[in-house]
Amino acid sequence: MDFLNDAINAEISKKRKTLETAKNGNAKKKYVSRAELERMREEEYLRQEAEQRAKELEKKRKRQEEEEAKRREQEKAQAKNAGEQNKTDGEAEVETFNITREEVIRRLRAKGQPIRLFGETDKQCKIRLRALELMEEQSEEQGQRNDYMRKLEEMEEGMRLEALKQKAGVRDEKKINKKLKKAELIVEPIDLNLLQSDLDRLFAQIYSYLVHTMDEWEEFMDARPEEEKQSGQGKRAAVLQKQTADYMKPLLRQLKKRTLEPDILARVAEITHHMQHRRYRDAQDSYLQLSIGNAPWPIGVTMVGIHERSAREKIFASQVAHVLNDETSRKWIQSVKRLMTFAQSKYPPDTLSQMS
Repeated sequence: MDFLNDAINAEISKKRKTLETAKNGNAKKKYVSRAELERMREEEYLRQEAEQRAKELEKKRKRQEEEEAKRREQEKAQAKNAGEQNKTDGEAEVETFNITREEVIRRLRAKGQPIRLFGETDKQCKIRLRALELMEEQSEEQGQRNDYMRKLEEMEEGMRLEALKQKAGVRDEKKINKKLKKAELIVEPIDLNLLQSDLDRLFAQIYSYLVHTMDEWEEFMDARPEEEKQSGQGKRAAVLQKQTADYMKPLLRQLKKRTLEPDILARVAEITHHMQHRRYRDAQDSYLQLSIGNAPWPIGVTMVGIHERSAREKIFASQVAHVLNDETSRKWIQSVKRLMTFAQSKYPPDTLSQMS
C-alpha cells in the first residue's frame, strides 16, 4: 500500500514539474524549424564573409606598407646618387653632342649668336650651343598649334591696327618704306655658271629673287577681299605667309652675309633658277636633293658595328640630308617649298609636265 502511494506521489510530482516548465516557457524543443535553420546558415555565411574581408584588408595594408617602404628606399638611393649624376650629366651630354668646330660655328651663326665668348673653350662653345638648341626643342614641344595661335593673334592685332589707321586717315609708314625698298630691288636672272666664277654676285641674285617673291606673296594676301581675309581659310593662309617670312630670315641673313655653305648654295641656286624659268618639276628635284639628299639614312647610322662601313667614305656633302641638321634649317627649307607653291600658283608653267 505504501509502495502504491509512493508511485502515485512521484507521478504527480513529475506532472507538476512538466506543467510548471511549460508555463515558464523553458521546455526544451526536440526539433529545429526550417526558418531557424536558414537564419543560422545566413549568419554563418555573413560571419565567414566578414572574416574573409578582414583578411583581404589586412593583406592589402601590409602590401601598401611594403611598397611604401620600397619607394622610400628608392628615393633615398636616388637622392644619394643625384649629386654624382649631376656632375657627369654635362660631360656626357657634350660627349654625345660630338660635332666639329666648323659645324658649331655654322649653327651659332644661324642662330645669330657669337661664335665664341671671351675666354670660352671649344667644349664650352658646344655646351652653349646645346643649351640653345635644348631651349628651342622645349619651345617646339609645346607644338606647332601654339605657334599658329600666336601668329594668328599677331595677325588679328595687326588687322585691327590697320583698320584704325585707315579710319583715322593715318599713313602706314612701314608699308611706304617697304614699297620704296622694293622699287630699289633689282631682280636678275639667276645664272648657275656663277657657282664657278662669281659667288658674291650669285648670293645677291638669289637674295633679291627670294625677297621679291616674298613681297609678291604679301601683296597678294593684302589684295584679297575683306570677306576672304576674315574667313577661317583666309586667316590660315595669312598665318602661313607670316610664318614663312619669319622662317626665311636665317637663310636671307646667310645670303646677305655670304656665309651660306657651298653645297647648300648650289641647291638653293638650282631651285630659284628653275622657279624663275617656271620649271617647277626640276625645282622640286633640287628641293629633294637639298632636304633629304641621296643618303638613305643619317650619317651616324653607318657606324653600326666595330668596323666603319665602306659606304661612309662615299657620302659627300651633296648627299647629306640637310633637313636633319637642326630645327632652323628644317624651317627655312620648308619655307622654300612654300615659296615654290606660291610661285607655281601665280606663274603656272607652260607645260603640265613641269607641275610639281
